[in-house]
Amino acid sequence: MTTTLGAGLGLKPQHFDAALDCRHADIWFEVHPENYLMDGGPRLAWLDAVRCQHPLSLHGVSLSLAGAQLPDAQQLRRLAELVRRVQPALVSEHLAWSTLDGRYYPDLLPVARTSAVLARTVANIQCAQERLQCRIAIENPSHYLRLDNHAWSETDFLSELAKRSGCGLLVDVNNVHISAHNLGYDARSYLDDLPADAVMEVHLAGHTVDADDTGGAPLLIDSHDAPVDEVVWHLYQYLIARIGARPTLIERDDKIPEFAELLSERERAQQVLTPQGVLA
Repeated sequence: MTTTLGAGLGLKPQHFDAALDCRHADIWFEVHPENYLMDGGPRLAWLDAVRCQHPLSLHGVSLSLAGAQLPDAQQLRRLAELVRRVQPALVSEHLAWSTLDGRYYPDLLPVARTSAVLARTVANIQCAQERLQCRIAIENPSHYLRLDNHAWSETDFLSELAKRSGCGLLVDVNNVHISAHNLGYDARSYLDDLPADAVMEVHLAGHTVDADDTGGAPLLIDSHDAPVDEVVWHLYQYLIARIGARPTLIERDDKIPEFAELLSERERAQQVLTPQGVLA
């Protein structure tokens, strides 16, 4: 799999002007489309301006693709309009649910990996891809506790999801590390089991440690409020060595640093990608 995208950054309002002026080769920017589903106004006009300079990625957080109902038709209509408007290089969502019976929950909630959940998630993804007229990459979740009733391993579930629906995968390496730590499995073995051909994109982010005052092992929290941890960098290098270069995003959603600091992390990811041919 080859791509013209290198390493990118999540786009934050305080960095709008810096992103517009940035001239780094192959940089791209990701936004949450839910912040841009209006008919007009300054925010959407600004996104158009950035799109004229750099490729964009839309990373959704509200389609509830592992939920019990098909994605909301109104939400899909507005998202499809945004896709047509900005022509994103990538569109992605999560293996999670966040709506039930018309109620919206402010989180990406986990599911038991059963065959029934697999079938409904395939149907939901196919519905979204048909409406958006593009392939979606599905992100692996982060885990904090062990759920019962799984019939599939997560990597087998994701592989089968991609096979049946035609979607791609977004590998969040920080999520892999967090989940492996919290649930007690090997992160490299998880990465080895992912289908390389299905991986469309990679995410890198920081996390925090939730101190446990009971003396047990602390949880790692997917907080996106810190630099990428060295363990995650090593896992990322391991993944890229196995599957080849993929568009890679540096995520930061809290305690946002200066744009230059994020560019520095982005350059580190780009250095991992460059030997794989992204800049060739």
